[in-house]
Amino acid sequence: MGLNNRLEEIENKFKQQEEEELSRKEKKFKIPFGKKISKVQAKKNYITVVKMNENGALDFIKTTIEEQTFMLDGIPRFAGAEYIMHWKNNPFIFLPSWSVEPFSRVENFKDSLTNGTNINGYKILLARMHAEVTKTKKELGILKWLLGGALVGIIIYAFMG
Repeated sequence: MGLNNRLEEIENKFKQQEEEELSRKEKKFKIPFGKKISKVQAKKNYITVVKMNENGALDFIKTTIEEQTFMLDGIPRFAGAEYIMHWKNNPFIFLPSWSVEPFSRVENFKDSLTNGTNINGYKILLARMHAEVTKTKKELGILKWLLGGALVGIIIYAFMG
């Protein structure tokens, strides 16, 4: 076996690995079995609680809401409308295990506005910058007609004169 043959084998292995990586499909996230809420269960106030533990692990728990609270680990927790989020028609509550109050998208949005971490300002700036870039094209409508007319006049004068 020569050096060239070995190099070709190595190149073929790299190409095969690249093709395998490209052919792999991304796995979509699925709710763990038994934690998905059906339409009937949603009408009976069932909800999926995503409990965030101190070590960063997530636990999915199915429970019912009674009088805007739910019991988890023997502790009543808040379950108002501002805490409930939906994903693919499944109601979710994200609950840190160290807190009685779940994650609130409303409070988080207000905090992001006051802290300056909200992306709405960036969207407005990007739209404005994009609009200015498209407006920088100079309109040569009248100038084009004047130059064209002058050129035609010169050509007519050259042939007639």
